[in-house]
Amino acid sequence: MIIEIGHFALILALLVAAAQTVIPAWGAQKRDVRLMAFGEPAAVSQVILILIAFLALMHAYVTSDFSVLNVAENSHSSKPLIYRISGVWGNHEGSMLLWVLILAIFGAAVAVFGNNLPATLRANVLSVQSSIALAFLLFILLTSNPFERLDPMPADGRGLNPILQDPALAFHPPFLYMGYVGFSLAFSFAIAALIEGRTDAAWARWVRPWTLLAWMCLTIGIAMGSWWAYYELGWGGWWFWDPVENASFMPWLAGTALLHSALVMEKREALKVWTILLAILTFSLSLMGTFLVRSGVLSSVHSFAVDPERGVFVLTIMALFTGGGLALFAIRARDLAQGGIFSPISREGSLVLNNVLLTAACVTVLVGTLYPLALESLTGDKISVGPPYFNATFIPLMLPLLLALPLGPLLAWKRADLAAAMERLIVAGVLSIIVLVAAFALTDRGPWLAPFGFAIGVWVMAGALSETAFRIKLGQAPMAESLRRLTNLPRAAVGTTLAHFGVGLMVCGIVGTSAYKSESILLMRPGGKTEIAGYELTFRGAAPSKGPNYTEVLGVFDVTRGGSAVTRLEPSKRLYDAPPQPTSEAGIHASWRGDLYAVMGDQQPDGGFAVRLYFHPLVRFIWIGAVIMFIGGAISLSDRRLRVGAPRRASRTPAPAGVPAE
Repeated sequence: MIIEIGHFALILALLVAAAQTVIPAWGAQKRDVRLMAFGEPAAVSQVILILIAFLALMHAYVTSDFSVLNVAENSHSSKPLIYRISGVWGNHEGSMLLWVLILAIFGAAVAVFGNNLPATLRANVLSVQSSIALAFLLFILLTSNPFERLDPMPADGRGLNPILQDPALAFHPPFLYMGYVGFSLAFSFAIAALIEGRTDAAWARWVRPWTLLAWMCLTIGIAMGSWWAYYELGWGGWWFWDPVENASFMPWLAGTALLHSALVMEKREALKVWTILLAILTFSLSLMGTFLVRSGVLSSVHSFAVDPERGVFVLTIMALFTGGGLALFAIRARDLAQGGIFSPISREGSLVLNNVLLTAACVTVLVGTLYPLALESLTGDKISVGPPYFNATFIPLMLPLLLALPLGPLLAWKRADLAAAMERLIVAGVLSIIVLVAAFALTDRGPWLAPFGFAIGVWVMAGALSETAFRIKLGQAPMAESLRRLTNLPRAAVGTTLAHFGVGLMVCGIVGTSAYKSESILLMRPGGKTEIAGYELTFRGAAPSKGPNYTEVLGVFDVTRGGSAVTRLEPSKRLYDAPPQPTSEAGIHASWRGDLYAVMGDQQPDGGFAVRLYFHPLVRFIWIGAVIMFIGGAISLSDRRLRVGAPRRASRTPAPAGVPAE
């Protein structure tokens, strides 16, 4: 009965979404207050109905109700509770239900917290947002119904893919979807602005917090996925330019550009047309990622390879919103005022450079991801585009961006003195040179460009701190005065410093693990010894073990360094009960200098085991940097100027009777 309630709630949500799509937009067109006000209770009702449906499906998973086809195909009675819960979104149907729930939550947030929005803009935003929910609710109910019954009911289910039975995967998809779906609000605001033909600093202020929240969630979601792939898949790497990894990375690049572009629009009312276009393209890339993952055109550990019917439906949704949004942009963009003029050497100019490089980098990733698919569809030839292409195209675009990153916040708006800004970065430059020289002195082998990579990472970190030091007059005023200035800094400024510092830390981690990684693949028998990166490992043997829903062969390696005991690594080969699928669990010793990483292979006829050993210098800096970026975004989001929002815009024409002034 609970399943039927969930199914019925989803159908009601579809009807509410249809009404919310039409009525508020019609009210905005007619300037009718009552029709426009319909969008607010409709948005709240919609999220409540979808939440009921989601909880009904979760109840079926928790109670192992195998009369539900989705539960029978993706769960098992022996699964631990946390994986029964996360199994709700560990499959296509359930993940789409989570997607549309998050979509509705963002729409309801505008309805509840958007009291300072002009009535017509608010109505149009809620209408556009609901139209996206309507499309995906139709997709779920027509092609991906999670509430379909199974008769007769099986005694047990098939189980969840073992590589998804991991704590990181319990949180990775929700954060990733919040990033994907969060950009839908930027899209809705952009379409609403095009419908009204009005964009200004207030519009940018309204759209920035939602874009920042989506960017934060996508940042931490991608980082969680990278961390999971690093320790769960046993490949010994943190990023593989997998097409589905790229599908989440592209909207992150575009969303980062959108954040900086919206800042220029808010402060100087410039880049209006470009900001609107970026808002449309960022969400379009999110839709493209959805299509790539769910159409079956990609084969990846991250993807849901489903039937072509679903892929065609998602492609239709993508074409409708992307094509419709770009068509409306083409029609109305010429009517949008261009905004202020600025010198190339200015804060605006640095942010334009930021946008150009990020957009170009996004295009290179897009081409590398889609070209193999296009070639196969046209000629039938199968090729793969891997790290050599991406490294050769992406890295050259990132280098000037990283070099310019510390300069931007030190430049004045409209017109700036480049020499004065460079003077404030003398300490950062000196530190970078010291690190460059030290890196050359400490490394006796190539690659010889790696020390320059470390120097750039330090340049970015020290540059971020230099900007804050300049603002609080560190060393130029008494310490008490500097501390007072620090506590009075806008939170957005503190958040920006942390985010840029996190980028620099990530660069150091990426350079360290990419340039100086050690790898050893060998056959080891009990009692055997080997060395890697200054560590000595002694293989003590392997023994069978039993987990809650798997059996495993657990290897034991004693690790010493310079004759002193360091740790014991216990990698394993697991075989899950349902489905009966093997996985590798890496044994990892983490330290500030790097990770010692061991993976057990198959047992050989002579009793030995294939073993892969890696040492990844500074690899933790990658994820620490991502967490710092997330924290920086959260601090910026807590800035009162973003929480309160922009003041109401003055209306250009007197409002009709009964319509609130804008």
